[in-house]
Amino acid sequence: MKEEEILLQIPSEHISNIFGQFDRNIQNIEKALNVTFVSRGDDLKILGAKENIEAGHKIVSEMIALAKKGVDITDQEVNYLLGMKQNNIDTSQLVKLQDDCICHTTLGKPVKPKTLGQKQYVDSIRNQMITFGIGPAGTGKTYLAMAMAITAFQREEVSRIILTRPAIEAGEKLGFLPGDLQSKVDPYLRPLYDALYQIMGAENFNRNMEKGLIEVAPLAYMRGRTLDNAFIILDEAQNTTPAQMKMFLTRIGFGSKAVITGDATQKDLPADATSGLDVAMKVLKNVPEISICNLTGADVVRHPLVQKIVHVYEVYEDKQKGAKKNNRKKNMKND
Repeated sequence: MKEEEILLQIPSEHISNIFGQFDRNIQNIEKALNVTFVSRGDDLKILGAKENIEAGHKIVSEMIALAKKGVDITDQEVNYLLGMKQNNIDTSQLVKLQDDCICHTTLGKPVKPKTLGQKQYVDSIRNQMITFGIGPAGTGKTYLAMAMAITAFQREEVSRIILTRPAIEAGEKLGFLPGDLQSKVDPYLRPLYDALYQIMGAENFNRNMEKGLIEVAPLAYMRGRTLDNAFIILDEAQNTTPAQMKMFLTRIGFGSKAVITGDATQKDLPADATSGLDVAMKVLKNVPEISICNLTGADVVRHPLVQKIVHVYEVYEDKQKGAKKNNRKKNMKND
């Protein structure tokens, strides 16, 4: 196949961001697309087969656009652009995500959806009364929901924030912990506190907590209550029982918004127990006022290694399900 070339210019102030540390970003694109980059000053020449160099040109152009918007380009952005290109998704959509800033952290860092899946999730929270965010670790389910809750609270769209999760040990028996009730449940709720501190600030959070405007509590505390004009987040919903999930969903009152997050692959329930999240997905899938957003490994925004871990576990679990299905068929034939 005849080798061709394309030339494009990279603004000098963005070269280091585009190339990455030790040219890591460019090397990843070269390897994925089977192209060669030659850099001279601001000029970048792309060599390879026509289709490949056109893809490389498009991806680098999007990286330049991201850099101009102040994005620190890492493996995550590069891999996501490559994945979009491979799946014939318009890569310019990633640049458009930068215009959707939910809020800023206490350090001034903008909180934005970083993938198309996250954008769909955020839009669903804005537009629907109840949103389910289902996906693996690292997809930003809880963090984005928290950012949306704090933004709604600060804009006085809701009068309080209620954060809850079932108090289930993650495969460990904690026993009789010392201290008062709050001390006993705090370990289960710590991830919610961490996100609140980062986005709202510890002082602001504590002040609103003392006023009762922010409540962080185990799911069992929701029974018997009607939650009006509140932004409610149920985290780790895969660890609820069907009864608990029904109880939670029927607490939601007028002027409220609820987000339920969970990862169906990380249940800490007893092996013979049914997850309330699984039941809710079946029962509520056709209710128009309820949105179900399924985030995938492509939406993982933690370290790239997390994305790889999620992927290999998905492959392993799919094989295990296939093997169990085949065994059931064999047993049915033998019977």
